[in-house]
Amino acid sequence: MPRLDASQPMPESLRGAVIALGNFDGFHLGHQAVIGQAIDWARSEGRPAIVATFDPHPVRFFVPDAPPFRLTTLDQRQELFEAAGADAMLVFHFDAVLAATTAEQFVADLLVRRLGAAGVVTGEDFTFGQARGGNVKVLAELGAPLGLRSKAIGPVGDGGEVVSSSRIRAALQAGDCALATHLLTRPFAIRGTVQHGDKVGRTIGFPTANLALGNYLRPRYGIYAVTGTLPGGRVLHGAANLGIRPSFDPPKELLEPHFFDFAGDLYGQEIEVAFHHYLRGEAKFDSLEALTAQMDADCARARELLA
Repeated sequence: MPRLDASQPMPESLRGAVIALGNFDGFHLGHQAVIGQAIDWARSEGRPAIVATFDPHPVRFFVPDAPPFRLTTLDQRQELFEAAGADAMLVFHFDAVLAATTAEQFVADLLVRRLGAAGVVTGEDFTFGQARGGNVKVLAELGAPLGLRSKAIGPVGDGGEVVSSSRIRAALQAGDCALATHLLTRPFAIRGTVQHGDKVGRTIGFPTANLALGNYLRPRYGIYAVTGTLPGGRVLHGAANLGIRPSFDPPKELLEPHFFDFAGDLYGQEIEVAFHHYLRGEAKFDSLEALTAQMDADCARARELLA
């Protein structure tokens, strides 16, 4: 599936598309409703279906020192959108130019002229344009004279509350993998390139594949039952430490999955680690023996939960 740059003209073959427009970080149940509506609408009229997203997230532009909060990378979103049935992903690079674009310019110059959209689907709470000057009502009013149709999808509820990225982040920060998985319709997963570490785990019988956390939200520090997807699609079970490793100096924030019954070399390879169950918080141990005994227990529990 192609990845398009919203600062460039739309390829002729994709003009006249229905565009799902939003951040869609996480691609949760609510996002799936918006994107599903756009795809259904496009298919009913024989049009391309495109999912647009913003990168970096507008919050990162306006509050550059905000703590990491992303639930997905662009690559992960692209794969999720493609699996949902979209024909392309469109990326709006959020910078000073886009931030200064008025609602009128966004609709007329970007959506209609540059991108050639025939229809746009958003959530009811979607805002756009300089100082958030546009909303779904403004989008409909500005688009109609230009031949741009629009639809707004209401919030999706679950358990008496609205499904939202904020709710998923709160669940992950509380170690509630079950709720996060339910709202996302899949486990939260961190993807990264395996880097060399200090190899202490290898010396005590628990080799790990060390991953930097990048711009991802930090779930609750602790030990998790995880699965790892390797290049080529092989899936491994394991237990992972996410945090600063208080038993070792100096503290270093990492995701360190140990995969059961695996002895391959993963250095330099991109893997994805999915969080299934929170086992316990990080702890500092007085000896390697005590640490090893606890790791044995953690791995046994993770095997049991993942079986």
